[in-house]
Amino acid sequence: MNKLKAYKMDGLGNDFVIFDNRSKPISLSREQIIKISDRTNVGCDQVIFINNDEKKNINLTFYNSDGNEISACGNGSRCVAYLLMKENKNKEILIKTKAGILKAKLEDNDLVTINMGEPNFDWEKIPLSKEMNNKNLEIEIIDNNGQKFKGGFSLSVGNPHVVFFVKDFNEFAIEKIGHNIENHNFFPQKTNVTFASVVNKNHIKIKVWERGAGLTKACGTAACATTVAASILKLAERKIKIEFNQGLLNMKWNLDNNIYMTGEVSKIELIELNI
Repeated sequence: MNKLKAYKMDGLGNDFVIFDNRSKPISLSREQIIKISDRTNVGCDQVIFINNDEKKNINLTFYNSDGNEISACGNGSRCVAYLLMKENKNKEILIKTKAGILKAKLEDNDLVTINMGEPNFDWEKIPLSKEMNNKNLEIEIIDNNGQKFKGGFSLSVGNPHVVFFVKDFNEFAIEKIGHNIENHNFFPQKTNVTFASVVNKNHIKIKVWERGAGLTKACGTAACATTVAASILKLAERKIKIEFNQGLLNMKWNLDNNIYMTGEVSKIELIELNI
């Protein structure tokens, strides 16, 4: 059994185990990632590896708790950015991911802002199984009282998302519905599922079923997707607060099409794992 050192961090309860692969690279199997992520073990929503590429750039890889690699993780990127900015004693950093190069900045009160890039609405890039109206996929969902609704705004923010705007997300069995929609035949690579309740033009509450991770306490890319979808549907402004159970993310979809996310991250905890 190997003993490995890692960091444990979270952004608004969305938690991560982070391995620093820059000096002593390790490779974990899918089964090992699943074991680490299991809540009966260390437990986390995603496992993250900090790598150096051939030009010594910071390069991140993300794995969901089901052991599958994903391209983007907003809160995870903010956590790693915070860790590295504290390490290097600087206030800005560039991070390379499969979704693109992200620029992060350390703000006052240790808040972290990250540019998550531009949304994509191309059905082949989201991806969807066929060309359709991504603003309303007309997927039927049923609330706890048996009332039926149709909707679903789909887009990519580095990974696929579908957002349902409902009056009260507590009226829906999100674990059951989320699982079903994640695996809907409209989504060849599965999808993240968000239920969003608009408080006002500047404030939206959301609950997220993450692809490959299940119901999570927060999700940065879901906040990005909700911000963009709400703005396009005229439900909210381009600058809003997205509320999760454990706090807020300040979101801004700039006119240059880039999405900016600002929020808290946890303290950095060094842990030791037995694998």
